[in-house]
Amino acid sequence: MTQGPLTTEAGAPVADNQNSETAGVGGPVLVQDQLLLEKLAHFNRERIPERVVHARGAGAYGTFTVTGDVTPYTRAKFLSEVGKETEVFLRFSTVAGNLGAADAVRDPRGFAVKFYTEEGNYDLVGNNTPVFFIRDAIKFPDFIHTQKRDPYTGSQEADNVFDFWGLSPESTHQVTWLFGDRGIPASYRHMDGFGSHTYQWNNEAGEAFWVKYHFKTDQGIKNLTAEEAEILAGKDPDSHQRDLREAIERGEYPSWTVYVQIMPAAEAATYRFNPFDLTKVWPHADYPLVEFGKLELNRNPENIFAEVEQSIFSPAHFVPGIGPSPDKMLQGRLFAYGDAHRYRVGINADHLPVNRPHATEARTNSRDGHLYDGRHKGAKNYEPNSFGGPFQTDRPLWQPVAVTGVTGESVTPVHAEDNDFVQAGNLYRLMSEDEKERLVNNLANALSGVTRDDIAERAINNFRQADGDFGKRLEAAVQALRG
Repeated sequence: MTQGPLTTEAGAPVADNQNSETAGVGGPVLVQDQLLLEKLAHFNRERIPERVVHARGAGAYGTFTVTGDVTPYTRAKFLSEVGKETEVFLRFSTVAGNLGAADAVRDPRGFAVKFYTEEGNYDLVGNNTPVFFIRDAIKFPDFIHTQKRDPYTGSQEADNVFDFWGLSPESTHQVTWLFGDRGIPASYRHMDGFGSHTYQWNNEAGEAFWVKYHFKTDQGIKNLTAEEAEILAGKDPDSHQRDLREAIERGEYPSWTVYVQIMPAAEAATYRFNPFDLTKVWPHADYPLVEFGKLELNRNPENIFAEVEQSIFSPAHFVPGIGPSPDKMLQGRLFAYGDAHRYRVGINADHLPVNRPHATEARTNSRDGHLYDGRHKGAKNYEPNSFGGPFQTDRPLWQPVAVTGVTGESVTPVHAEDNDFVQAGNLYRLMSEDEKERLVNNLANALSGVTRDDIAERAINNFRQADGDFGKRLEAAVQALRG
């Protein structure tokens, strides 16, 4: 910032920033001291509503570089040639904690990437887990209510958490992941990221593919035990965001190798699992990882509020060649994320430097509203017009998807090998004996806080159905803790 005299918000020089104007020495303060009123009024408004979920976060800028040719699958320009670079902003977060919560907690981590492409911003809003607790967005508010503070006690309640999970067997896979070794990453740098949902890629010929994104950390996976996390959360609540900031300051730029799983669109209908079910993964034996990029973070934000707290991400921010899938959780998020930011930051949140396109410009007919900056000047605000205004391209960003049937509240389609427990059981059986022991102990410690036997038994039964040994060991561990 240019050095010079301190000024008011309107730019007038400030004569005295140490003393308020008063009616004589020792007299009452005068309402004409507009600097005092301006400073206090601004101070009262320095916070905006925190995110309902993912409130606690950290972020950094960086570069995405294409390392593999994916032009047979997508026409997205930022992926059009090997070696092409695109500026990115990545926000990490925890899900359940509020803005002042500790970083080192057992919770999924948000992994939201904004690509500032020449065709507009593309937001990939994922987690550090490839699956989620539920498969339909209509259950999301209920799920989050169980993770937040109870409206009566004001605390997070184990009864609420495990009551919901026990009554929602589709959560078994994600809960198994969450209470395993990867449930508490040692830092944001030492964890993987996933798009989690299934998305559409489409190429110049109009062929469509279903894809899943994977970001594999180049720093290696490092996690905390429950005991280590409890100590770290108490000693340094800011541990993860501090680690990220200081690593970049040292020039130790964290990076991730980026892969994609690719399924030809025609194979989705007969695939053994529902490929649009967020509680399921695609086994790599069926659809192997294809490397196509490298993501590096190399610049810290200058102001956390302006660039991290006010950053907005929406799964609905697509670019030509990329689009949504019939994933019911994704479909709900296409609305919910944008709507949350319109409420929280404002209708013109996309005008802020961290959110606006960096490699192109936004051309819309939207005007006015809170914090509108007058960028359109005298341009007409309707389309079509004969004054040289922006015009439609007549080419959709993604390919249409055929639909059939009648309208109504429908369950997610079930494929040949779909059930709520098979992949959780597979995950458990992949673990070493030590990993299984830690998983069971972590779950048992959490379940021991449940006050009703029926809630505990129902939750245990889900893990019993995933794997008999899993359920037997968990039941014994919970009984031992509860006496």
